[in-house]
Parts: sequence; structure tokens; C-alpha cells
Amino acid sequence: MALQYDIKRFEREYSDASFWEKIKRFARVAGREVVEKALTLYYVAKDRDTPMKVKATIFAALGYFILPLDAVPDMVMGGYSDDLGVLAITMAMLVDAIKREHRDQARSRMRQWAI
Repeated sequence: MALQYDIKRFEREYSDASFWEKIKRFARVAGREVVEKALTLYYVAKDRDTPMKVKATIFAALGYFILPLDAVPDMVMGGYSDDLGVLAITMAMLVDAIKREHRDQARSRMRQWAI
């Protein structure tokens, strides 16, 4: 029951604007691996072919990334390790929905930002 509540909360926390604000502001601090996974999932969610159930799962994971209160505060050393874990597990669960173009879009954005 608590897990379902948290998923709904994280989905409510997600918005495109809050995602871009967090990722731009903390990209270098969060690290390449976190940013690449977050961007990849973002592009999967934006794909018109992605089923709504998959999008809901992604929005929950990205909502966790955006949410300022999480298991390990982002501002402490290693603070993005929990975010990385959530993003990695989500990608593993949804591996069949991730297309090469999603990964390419994420890498292209990271090159633009020189990450």
C-alpha cells in the first residue's frame, strides 16, 4: 500500500519543467550515469509509441529523481546513488521499450552540455 502511494506521489511530482530544471541545474553534480539514464527514460516517455503503463512507470522514476526529499539527500556525498538505483532498475524493467533512438537522443543532449 505504501509503495503504491509513493508511486502516485512521484508521478504527481513529475513535470517536464521540473525535470529540465533539475537536470540542467545538477547534471555535473549528479554525474554522467545518472543524467544519461534520466534523459534516456525521458525520451522513452516522450515517444508516441510508448504504452501508457510504461510512461507511468517512467514518470514515477523521474518524479523520484525530481522530488527534493529522498532516501539519500542529493546534496550529500553520494547523494545521487539512490536516484541512480531507481533509474537503473526502471531501465532494466523497461528494457524492451528503450529504442536506440532514445539512447542516441540522450547522448546527443549530453554532448551539447559537454557532460
